[in-house]
Amino acid sequence: MLQKPWAARHHPAWWAFALHRISGLTLVIFLPVHLLVLSQALDDPRQLDRFLTWADTPLVKIAETILVVLFAAHFAGGLRLLALEFLPWQNSQKTFIALASGFALAVGIVFLLSAFGGVD
Repeated sequence: MLQKPWAARHHPAWWAFALHRISGLTLVIFLPVHLLVLSQALDDPRQLDRFLTWADTPLVKIAETILVVLFAAHFAGGLRLLALEFLPWQNSQKTFIALASGFALAVGIVFLLSAFGGVD
């Protein structure tokens, strides 16, 4: 019996796979930009100060929060994949996915509260 090609996309493991790929690509794009900004401190501290002033705006704080959530999701998803590879197979893979998602959201909430001055 032939399955529909999109049928697997309703499974939580497929969404975990997709989030892991998207977060990885986002981090690959972010890393060179981050290194460029850090290099500004060596070249011209005033240019870095202007960037940091811009980075203190609410829109950038929200974008940073999304980036931190994606980083946490990538980290937790990687741990889930390591567990999948090195631990005996369990039927509770959805639990690992839920734990990874919960971890990523918790890290994002803490970062968001910290970014807007709610947590020190």
